[in-house]
Amino acid sequence: MPNNEKGRAKAEQVKGKLKETAGRLVGNERMTAEGRAEQTKGHARQAKEKIKDIFKH
Repeated sequence: MPNNEKGRAKAEQVKGKLKETAGRLVGNERMTAEGRAEQTKGHARQAKEKIKDIFKH
């Protein structure tokens, strides 16, 4: 299960980066902001998983 969460975090980061880039290309500020938000959410999820790993060992 932890690997699944780590994968979700990375996928969320990549999806956010793509959305942010697409938003910049078309000049859509809302899409750009949503992409940044998704990246931040992915980073937070990844940090949570790292903390969980630290306390497991």
